[in-house]
Amino acid sequence: MTGPPQHSVTTQELAEAGREFYRRGWVLGTSGNFSALLARDPFRICITASGIEKGRLDETSFLELDENADVVRGEGKPSAETALHQSIYRVLPEIQSVMHTHSVWGTILSDLFFDSGAIEIEGYEMLKGLSDVSTHEHKELVPIIENSQDYGLLSDKIEDVVRNNDGIHSVYLRRHGLYTWGETVADARRHIEILEFLFEVVGRSLRVSATECR
Repeated sequence: MTGPPQHSVTTQELAEAGREFYRRGWVLGTSGNFSALLARDPFRICITASGIEKGRLDETSFLELDENADVVRGEGKPSAETALHQSIYRVLPEIQSVMHTHSVWGTILSDLFFDSGAIEIEGYEMLKGLSDVSTHEHKELVPIIENSQDYGLLSDKIEDVVRNNDGIHSVYLRRHGLYTWGETVADARRHIEILEFLFEVVGRSLRVSATECR
């Protein structure tokens, strides 16, 4: 168990994304985590070590883990949320990266729309930045799951939601954060950027509407 994962291009991409998300206020402090699939047989992922400020991520900030979330390479402790990343990789065999952020607007919307079961977004041109979306008329669903410190239970819930909602690009843990994925690290990063933009648009629009109704 020595040295960082030996996949420098992948860890460089993840670190760069994390630093940019930190700059934008989406992973303040030590919040958030980012992973990439290295192999499926045997199962290997690299993921950010726990407790690291995302604005300072570099290639040494990642651990290589096996299917049991045991550290194969790298120094540090895996996040307790590693199981959530693993559950998404299990359900979606085509994806190569999972990213988890904590934005202000997304957190507000996850609470506001919890009783509806999902944040629904449609009619915006930026939706076309999501994989396999070709028109602004698309309706994007971001299912909302109640947060829990029981990560085994939470992992099972995420698996069920992703499996039963074909074509979604993300899920939100209520009052917690966004989980997004992609077929490459670049795809997952783009999905974060698109969704965070849309969350802010929806949140600001609701605030304007509420002000106009007074």
